[in-house]
Amino acid sequence: MASAFSKLRDDIEDDLETQIVKLRREVSSLRKSLSKRGAAAYEDTRDGASDLYEDIMARVSDALPHLAKRSRAVKRAARDNPVAATVVGIAVVGLLLGLLSRR
Repeated sequence: MASAFSKLRDDIEDDLETQIVKLRREVSSLRKSLSKRGAAAYEDTRDGASDLYEDIMARVSDALPHLAKRSRAVKRAARDNPVAATVVGIAVVGLLLGLLSRR
């Protein structure tokens, strides 16, 4: 009777060991798969960010001459109308302080 229990226990242990080996292989396979997917996702994200950066830089460089002209016009207007420029500046600072104080 002891030998029947012993044989049953050995069979169960062998079966569990086989299942553990299979699970380890499966976990290893899943790790490799996740690693590949993570690397691919990282490359896609990096490429997308690079494209976005290039697009933004192209737009900014195209807009810089226009912004420079506008800033010269604003400087000229401020020089010609100092009181109006001061009032507008104070109003903008007041709005910014009002927005910042709410947080």
